[in-house]
Amino acid sequence: MRFRPAAILGSSLLSALALAACAVPALGAAPALDGYAHRVDDERAKRLASLTKTDGWLTLIGLHFLVPGSNRVGSAPDNQIVLAAGEAHLGTVVLEPGGEVRFEAATGVETTVDGKPSRWALLRSDDNDAGPTIIGSGTVSLFLIERGGRKALRVRDSLSGRRTHFKGLDYFPLDASWRVEGRWVPFDSPRQIEITNILGNVSAEKVSGKVVFEHAGRTFELVPIQEGPDEPLFFIFGDATSGVSTYEMRFLYAEPPRDGKVVLDFNLAENPPCAFTPFATCPLPPRGNRLAIEVEAGEKRYVGSNP
Repeated sequence: MRFRPAAILGSSLLSALALAACAVPALGAAPALDGYAHRVDDERAKRLASLTKTDGWLTLIGLHFLVPGSNRVGSAPDNQIVLAAGEAHLGTVVLEPGGEVRFEAATGVETTVDGKPSRWALLRSDDNDAGPTIIGSGTVSLFLIERGGRKALRVRDSLSGRRTHFKGLDYFPLDASWRVEGRWVPFDSPRQIEITNILGNVSAEKVSGKVVFEHAGRTFELVPIQEGPDEPLFFIFGDATSGVSTYEMRFLYAEPPRDGKVVLDFNLAENPPCAFTPFATCPLPPRGNRLAIEVEAGEKRYVGSNP
């Protein structure tokens, strides 16, 4: 799976899933609900810390697709790839005919490769099990990604204005009714669904079932993506608040089915990286994952700028 949902969010996934699995008692049990509220607050604090860290989504300052052959990289305008920050002439990235990508630093420029001083590297992409090779120079770093069969450099700056001027996260009031237990409906055999990202690239993903749940007397269903039988369920969904009080879509994780049940805690619904930066390549909700109801739970639309 190209977008690796667990990596995209950069959130405290295991902790969040443990929270989602916690039973929420009846509304009359105030102390227990207070405990639930504290746990939600803890998860939101971890979410904020992850988002604002020095290599988080707010640090992205560029997404540059490579052309075959040599690509000079730097902040000066005479480069083929002009960076928004960093060295005037950082180095050269070469896309070989066979698809390999290598980097060589410009003369006199000090760079690191995966944190160690080096002037040269053969770049791993973000779909590599070991993760992408990280080229560092001062506060700027870059790494290779592949989208729709094309290779690109994603660029970060730990002093990005989106990070240093971040306006924080806004949430709907906590509502325990939006923590629902759904019924897992396995398909007779895995199905393929199309996932389109914001660039228009389409990938086929296998899904093994769906979650059917009720809220306010109505029945809904969502189809998750799952990388393996014991991996978390990853939901990309929209609802009647999308594009109004929330971003165009949101993400939600849940534990794998247990005894035919799946707990969906929409109080943990999160904005995708695209809500904060134009340099992410977020997947869009698959067909059928747009709920005809206002899910007034979880993160609201980001109030800061996303130029």
